[in-house]
Amino acid sequence: MSVVPRLVGAVEDRWPASDTDRQGVSGESTHEATPPGDELSQVLLASHLLGADRAVANYGGGNTSAKGFATDHLGRELAVMWVKGSGSDLATMGPGDFTRLRLDEVQALFAREHMSDDEMVAYLARCQLDPEAPRSSIETLLHAFIRSAHVHHTHPDAVNVLAGTRDGERLVAECFGNEAAWVPYMRPGFSLAKRVGEEVGGNPALRLVVLAKHGLVTWGDSAAEAYRRTIAIVNRAAEFVNARAGGTPRFGGPLPGMDDVARQQVLRAVLPVVRGAVSSETEKVLVVDTSAPIEEFVSSRDAEEIVTIGAACPDHLVHTKRVPLWIPYDSESDDAESLGARIRELSARFRADYEAYFARHADDGAARDDPDARVVLIQGVGLIGAGTSTKSARLSRDLYQRAVEVEAGAHALGGFTSLTEAESFAIEYWPLERYKLSLAPLPGELQGQVALVTGAAGGIGRAVVESLAGAGACVVALDRDGDGAADAVEAFGDSAVAVRGDVTSEADVQSGFAAAVESYGGVDIVVSCAGIASSAPIEETSLEDWNRIHSILVAGYFLVAREGLSILRAQDRGGSIVFVASKNGLAAGRNAAAYSSAKAAELHLARCLAEEAGPYGVRVNSVNPDAVLEGSRIWDSSWREERAAAYGIAAEDLGDYYRSRTTLGVTVLPQDVAQAVLHFASSARSGKSTGNVLNIDGGVAAAYPR
Repeated sequence: MSVVPRLVGAVEDRWPASDTDRQGVSGESTHEATPPGDELSQVLLASHLLGADRAVANYGGGNTSAKGFATDHLGRELAVMWVKGSGSDLATMGPGDFTRLRLDEVQALFAREHMSDDEMVAYLARCQLDPEAPRSSIETLLHAFIRSAHVHHTHPDAVNVLAGTRDGERLVAECFGNEAAWVPYMRPGFSLAKRVGEEVGGNPALRLVVLAKHGLVTWGDSAAEAYRRTIAIVNRAAEFVNARAGGTPRFGGPLPGMDDVARQQVLRAVLPVVRGAVSSETEKVLVVDTSAPIEEFVSSRDAEEIVTIGAACPDHLVHTKRVPLWIPYDSESDDAESLGARIRELSARFRADYEAYFARHADDGAARDDPDARVVLIQGVGLIGAGTSTKSARLSRDLYQRAVEVEAGAHALGGFTSLTEAESFAIEYWPLERYKLSLAPLPGELQGQVALVTGAAGGIGRAVVESLAGAGACVVALDRDGDGAADAVEAFGDSAVAVRGDVTSEADVQSGFAAAVESYGGVDIVVSCAGIASSAPIEETSLEDWNRIHSILVAGYFLVAREGLSILRAQDRGGSIVFVASKNGLAAGRNAAAYSSAKAAELHLARCLAEEAGPYGVRVNSVNPDAVLEGSRIWDSSWREERAAAYGIAAEDLGDYYRSRTTLGVTVLPQDVAQAVLHFASSARSGKSTGNVLNIDGGVAAAYPR
């Protein structure tokens, strides 16, 4: 097992270099020169640099501000403050993510003794120069009440080690002396802002404020000065922590570990179980972390106790919940079956505990969140982040990575501490914190679900991939043409993966589903779309051709359905299997006995599977397209010439022929078939349908089901 020797690491000063340096307070090296640009450009640069290192600023967390002058809609020059807008991220925000406020109106609030959150939000909205700008940060008043031109609030690992240690106030004083003020934990808002403003205004020697259990506040006359002070303070804290406790084994030292091969085998076996267990109310996708720091943590003596203490930063709560789900595991005595049973049992207990936590603290009429765990830790194995999208699952994972770093240092320095249960609830269900969540795009119809599509590089397969991914599903695209599959999913980023594989190969099919498990935790929708065709009179059909067609269209569909059903059963959340069959499965095709009989076998296989899978909540349905020429690899082969010859027409007239024989007189496109697949994939549309056949053929009377 890899061991991470340090407790916390140093961070890099990335401010653009200049020719003149000066030595600043707290030992930070400050450049006089700054890159060209106005105050907004400067604070934007500082924001990007702070956000680029997640050991300094969490995703979506922290805030920055600048004070200067700007003109209003009448052309008057006013003193203003630019402050980060709520819901943006320091690393990626643009100029439009800052809100301008009339500085004198905001600073006038310092004279008040009390202000409620609702009053504060309403007041600040009236101070905005642009009513269409984002709502200003929760911490706006903190930035205003510190009179310096630039203020930065971050959550660095090294500083949060001190902020999250039981004896943090004493340790901060030892580390920073009279340059630092310690503010006991207070929820952000007017009272905290006023307390910080009083500390800074009343002590010119201060260079930083440490907010207990929360983070760091720094300031300066320029963006460069404030940024460099932050970096210097973080590195000074890291040096202090490592000097005090760097020789202490992280988390009490290691327990016997397991090798990487065994770890991957365990994960492959139990990830679908985990996924089903944490999807009691909303479907989740999973991401896995078995990196060295996480491996060290989950394989340590004290981790089981540490995980019960609470979040390492208030900003984590809405994404990680107060505590993770800890799953004990002994590789010597536990097998996959017993581990799976434990995961289900402890997941149910986690939900019950969360519901009780909510009941203890919620006001009447409050809406409870999804009660499932967002972070799952399996002892000796790794960390699993869960979310309704890859983005949210990765965020849960990434924030807990930061928590592990903070917990390591705090535990070694005398004990990690966190918000109380009541304080945690007050943040997790705080309207101002939850407002950020409301800014997220509306979820897609298939949000949190995972689909595996075979034949994904073809015309229909590609359209199915686009339809399901467009509805919010994560997609695994399987095709013998790996490059074509990759091209089909390229637009969907980390919400889709391509796998090269042949559906006639049992190993390839297993690899495709393994990719779904490893990438997203499992699968909900299985679409068999791999296709092949040939046309010849029965006397001219070779056994080789017959077997080749049946191996892909029958055996291939069987292998995909069998492997998919085993994962769906492990998840115990139902699911959907869709066969893309053909009109030929219902209507006999001249000179196409091999193809038509294989398609008929698909339809009956689907009906048989519907009976087998129904008791597990898994629906199995078929879509029957006909004559989908556009984008089709089948129709670009000899199949076009062969079918035209069977009808006694020229190949170029085939499209007109097929259209003319339909009742509706239409051409069937790949997107039409994809919409039918989406219908059966969606439980909202067809949740009580199984064993059905939906023709997408424009109306071919001979193929009407009867």
